[in-house]
Amino acid sequence: MPQDEMPQLTAGMESTAPPSSQLAPRAAYIHVPFCAHRCGYCNFTVVANRQDLIPAYLDALATELACISGSHEVDTLFFGGGTPSQLALKPMEQLFSIVREAFPLASDGELSVEVNPVDLTPEKAKLLATAGVTRISLGAQSFNAGVLRTLERDHTGDDIRRAVNLARTFARSVSLDLIFATPDQTIGAWERELAAVLELEPDHVSTYGLTYERGTSFWSRLNKSELNEINEETQRQMYLLAIERLAAGGLEHYEISNFARSGHRCRHNEGYWSGDEYFAAGPGAARHIAGERSTNHRSTLTWIKRLRAGQSPITERETLLAHDKARETLVLGLRRIEGIDQREFQRKTGFTASELLGNSLNQWLRLRLVVFDGGRIRLTRNGMLLSDQMWSEVLRI
Repeated sequence: MPQDEMPQLTAGMESTAPPSSQLAPRAAYIHVPFCAHRCGYCNFTVVANRQDLIPAYLDALATELACISGSHEVDTLFFGGGTPSQLALKPMEQLFSIVREAFPLASDGELSVEVNPVDLTPEKAKLLATAGVTRISLGAQSFNAGVLRTLERDHTGDDIRRAVNLARTFARSVSLDLIFATPDQTIGAWERELAAVLELEPDHVSTYGLTYERGTSFWSRLNKSELNEINEETQRQMYLLAIERLAAGGLEHYEISNFARSGHRCRHNEGYWSGDEYFAAGPGAARHIAGERSTNHRSTLTWIKRLRAGQSPITERETLLAHDKARETLVLGLRRIEGIDQREFQRKTGFTASELLGNSLNQWLRLRLVVFDGGRIRLTRNGMLLSDQMWSEVLRI
């Protein structure tokens, strides 16, 4: 649909800009839902093998961003998915043009794009460079051919190496995502994965234990005993091995799942962990503006249809009460290895950690899951291993 034929916005298509009395967020996330296929472990908002929807997606995105009155300079801009690199050259150029009109990047800003290794060609690298991309996040997941087949990935270890070298020609930071605790994986196999990563000397590494999410094909296959989940003790050893080997390779462990060389932390994600607000657009995208959280419809087709009809794409919204917002900020802040400065946290939220956690804090201290260190509260190594259970306890208080 050409720009000049876009529908006029109706009363239902409310603005997502902050009130004039509020400072606008300095970060924006754009969700690009396209994938060649849906991997068995994935529960993200994606559409598989539907490149025919890309023109309609771009038109709908332009319509959604038009609801943000004016343009808002941002310090970080993140294109995630899905697989943003699935777009061909012309649509990708349109994508950057549409988004940068709404969210011009500050002169020292970080522009991140998630890329599938097999998608990165010299032509696409040139376009990304021209668009001002500063950070590439490669969905490597594994260097092992058998693991890649199990994860239903479409690339090889050699594709990862080629993509890293190509990304380095234009991006300031190159990050690799890895998945551990894949079916039947051994400690030795994971150790070899880490060695393969370190050989490439990436600027940033994210490591995630494989989870079996309800609704995915992996969940179904696990319940049919077609996949073997790694036991908890082996998962624990794998996580600790990653901390040890990546640190020895010059990467600082700065967040539960993230490691970076000096000056290469993901600034966009650090904003999330600090509890900062942010813009977002695209199917399934969730934003946090002026104290309100809102989420778009997860169906790409429904998201497009709503915007074409001049309707709001938002399906959920909530305004967090002060103590709920503070608890969330506490949980996000504790994900960082440096933890939370207690005075700064109280200044920012109006609450202390003791007020929010109550008896849970005393229990965590007894179990040595957290420590007080120089005015800060932070997780111990054991706390990192049990953090998911800890967060569940905090958020249901």
